[in-house]
Amino acid sequence: MAVRLRLARMGRRHRPFFRINAVEARTPRDGRVLEKLGHYDPLEKDATKQIVLNRDRVEYWLGKGAVPSDTVSEILLRHGIKHKYAKERTARRAQARTLAHAKGQLFTATERILAEKAKQAEAGEAKPEGAGT
Repeated sequence: MAVRLRLARMGRRHRPFFRINAVEARTPRDGRVLEKLGHYDPLEKDATKQIVLNRDRVEYWLGKGAVPSDTVSEILLRHGIKHKYAKERTARRAQARTLAHAKGQLFTATERILAEKAKQAEAGEAKPEGAGT
C-alpha cells in the first residue's frame, strides 16, 4: 500500500481550509483517510495558527515511506521537517534548470520577467533623445 501525505479541501466557496491527511495513493482527493495529521488555513492572519501539524505522526508516516505532495512538502519544510523527497525534488529542478539554460531557454516566470525588463531597458536606451512617447 503506497501512502501519500496530501491536502483535502474543506471549507466553503472563497474560504478554503485544508486538512493534511495520510491517505492511500489511489484514493480520491476527499476520499477515505488513514489518519488526519493537521490542517492548513491559508487565510489565517496569525502564522502560528495558520498551519497546525502533529509532528510525531508526520515523522512516523515519512519514516514508513509516505510520499508528500509538493504542497505538503513545502509546508513540512517550512516547519523544519526535512525529508528525502524534498532533496530529490530540488535536485530534479536544478537539473531541469541547467538543461533549460543549456538550450538557451528560460526556466521560471521570474527569469522571463527579468528578461523582458532587460529588453525594455535596452529599447529605452536605444531611443533617441526627445523622441517623446
